Amino acid sequence: MQNNLVVSALVENSSEIIRKFSKLSKSSGCNIVDSRFKVLGQELSLMLFLSGTWDAIAKIEDMLGVLAREHDIKIMTKRTTVDKLQGDAMPYAVDVVGLDQSGVIFDITDFMSTNNLLIQELASNTYHASLTGAKMFSLHMMVNIPSDTSIASVRGDFIEFCDRLNLDAIMEPVK
Repeated sequence: MQNNLVVSALVENSSEIIRKFSKLSKSSGCNIVDSRFKVLGQELSLMLFLSGTWDAIAKIEDMLGVLAREHDIKIMTKRTTVDKLQGDAMPYAVDVVGLDQSGVIFDITDFMSTNNLLIQELASNTYHASLTGAKMFSLHMMVNIPSDTSIASVRGDFIEFCDRLNLDAIMEPVK
């Protein structure tokens, strides 16, 4: 039986620390199912989703404790399960681009929540447009649309919603 562990940490940016986390996984017998590493300022944010036997998970929990003490790192862990989706849902990719606006992430996630769309993944960033220098906003998310929901209605409502906020958006099925 596979057990799962979510690991989250914020550390000073270093390729060496990524290597150490990866080595712990290998040494404990756990598999890295999913991972995210992102430099934010001078910090490295990392998230790992690990799977393994109960003893491999217990071993890596101990090893993470040692790593945290040795390098003065705050590491959060939580055992979890992988739930099957209740009913059928269709995965859709959503991409949004526009001028950066305060609260735009809330507005978009509120739309998704209000329309019963389950957000599976979300990444956003801001940047300056190369030609004009305008501060731009970009968002990518993966959502699950319940099978009893009209895709045309959700997509139309979302595009109309984005038009009101002066955002360019695409919503398309994941293949």
